[in-house]
Amino acid sequence: MANLKEVRNRIASVKSTQQITKAMKMVSAAKLKRATDAIVQLRPYANKLNEILTNLSASLEEGSSPYLQEREPVRVLIVVVASNRGLAGAFNANAIKTANVLIAEKYNTQLKAGNVSIIGIGKKAQEFYTRRKYNVIGNNNELFQELNFENVSKITEAIMAGFINGDYDRVEVVYNHFRNAAMQELKAEQLLPVPKAEKKAGIPASNVDYILEPSQEEIVDQLIPKNIKIQLYRAVLDSHASEHGARMTAMDKATDNAGELLRNLKLSYNQARQAAITTELTEIVSGAAALSS
Repeated sequence: MANLKEVRNRIASVKSTQQITKAMKMVSAAKLKRATDAIVQLRPYANKLNEILTNLSASLEEGSSPYLQEREPVRVLIVVVASNRGLAGAFNANAIKTANVLIAEKYNTQLKAGNVSIIGIGKKAQEFYTRRKYNVIGNNNELFQELNFENVSKITEAIMAGFINGDYDRVEVVYNHFRNAAMQELKAEQLLPVPKAEKKAGIPASNVDYILEPSQEEIVDQLIPKNIKIQLYRAVLDSHASEHGARMTAMDKATDNAGELLRNLKLSYNQARQAAITTELTEIVSGAAALSS
């Protein structure tokens, strides 16, 4: 059995760790509120805009916008949205794993040919793919220090320019979709070319009727690029809220585990103390008996 000093040191260490995890949980809870407000406010607008333009793209001509141009996916870009820090459970690992499965199942041929590029949003994704010698483009680790539409749009504009120039034939984004503090849903969505509405049985997608004002050309020139920026921004906000939810949950569990460990250590300490007292009493009784004989 461990001596009393060792157990006391362990108890002090676990108490210190528990204080840290409890503080991190409270910080993540405060950040989660702000991140949740941001994604909840943006999501209805982003979803409706994407729905309108997805349906509209089905009735547009192939060459009406370069962002609608379907090409054989010879060169592929995967945008992996993770975070800059760990201590969030399996948050980062799950995003990277989903991206790896997507590449292996859908773009294995392109990977073997060296035609898969990665944009890592967040230090964890950046470091993972850099260590494994992927073609990692840019460094976006500072994005979460000032997360706003303008900064995310700079990344989106570079992606859009690469697509138009033919550097990428397809762009997909992998991120954690925020559902609640305890649940995040991994998603992989095609960003470019802009997906068209799926045709339902007996109802051609081109039958969707829109009155376009001021003109179809202006809709194409302005709203489609804006929608692409909005969709990536939504994915980043979703992931940001998911990160804080995952970290809050992980720190809550860590705090509970520390409490359980403390109870076990205190029990061990009391047992060790009781054993020491019993040993001392036995020695005293034995010594008294020896003196009296």
